[in-house]
Amino acid sequence: MPDAWLRLTLAPGVGNTSLIRLLTAFGSPEAVLASGRAALAAHLSPAQCDALLAEPDGAQLDAIHAWLAQPGNSLLTLADEDYPKNLLEIADPPAVLYCKGRRTLLNQVCLGVVGSRNATPQGLRDAEAFAHALSDAGLTIVSGLALGIDTAAHRGGLAGAGSSIAIVGTGLDRIYPASNKPLAHQLAENGLIASEFPLGTPPLPNHFPRRNRLISGLSRGVLVVEAAPDSGSLITARVATEQGREVFAIPGSIHSPLARGCHALIKQGAKLVESAADILDELAWQQRLTPAAPAAALSDPVLDALDGAPTTVDVLALRTGLTLDALSAKLLALELEGLVAPLPGGRYQRIH
Repeated sequence: MPDAWLRLTLAPGVGNTSLIRLLTAFGSPEAVLASGRAALAAHLSPAQCDALLAEPDGAQLDAIHAWLAQPGNSLLTLADEDYPKNLLEIADPPAVLYCKGRRTLLNQVCLGVVGSRNATPQGLRDAEAFAHALSDAGLTIVSGLALGIDTAAHRGGLAGAGSSIAIVGTGLDRIYPASNKPLAHQLAENGLIASEFPLGTPPLPNHFPRRNRLISGLSRGVLVVEAAPDSGSLITARVATEQGREVFAIPGSIHSPLARGCHALIKQGAKLVESAADILDELAWQQRLTPAAPAAALSDPVLDALDGAPTTVDVLALRTGLTLDALSAKLLALELEGLVAPLPGGRYQRIH
């Protein structure tokens, strides 16, 4: 059991920056804990020394050990060979990550997808469709398990080949928001949930900017789907820029408050994207968007309903029996895959 790592990270008032400083100075958590007060005082305040030298909370350690004994749960430390290489590049890598699910995803090529908690229906469709298409191209989708765009991004990522990672601002024994418990279960089964915060940690406001640096840190780039000017997603985009990651933004109507954050990012140099292929091209990603299989594409009911002539959405709804929302989401996904093209007047045409 990684008790030395746990003792370091559970000491009250000793934050991650102080831990990294100690590990750099002493080389290992065991060496830190074996050091006397005089040696520690060169790097910590008196209160921090007291916390680190105090006896650990046995009940808390027992609870973590019990959690780690459950299938799929693990503790990833800076000393582990599979610690994600992208996080080693950032200024403040977490000393430990609590992981639930497929932690091998942390070393896949990732793309962050973030945006407003109060997203529009179109924004939700865009986030899910982009995430699904990018996941099918082999990228792992990273987001923060929040309502709105995050939720849609995780769903899209899980639906594709690359799956999805949720970085959360609580302990992994707490799901926030509670309404995302079913999604969290899916992520634990088929993707990954990870946190640098110990079990029992509540959703405190200052935890979410820390979570955001890990979303961008893991990723080759970050896509912002919808964001108001004061959105936390813009913090993620700013941190991504500081970390040397690409920033992408989907433009929207000049009349929409949720487009203003994206437009501001574009003015500051973010890449304007209209399709998942724009992102893949910018990343020089060799695997391109393709249908899962030609037979599946040929049997798609929406593609079958497009007989070669430009067709309105209303006609397609009659031919397929789909609701307008479901049909719009499907058409966007097919557009991102390069199989249909939108035309003036709300019409669509099959191009393959």
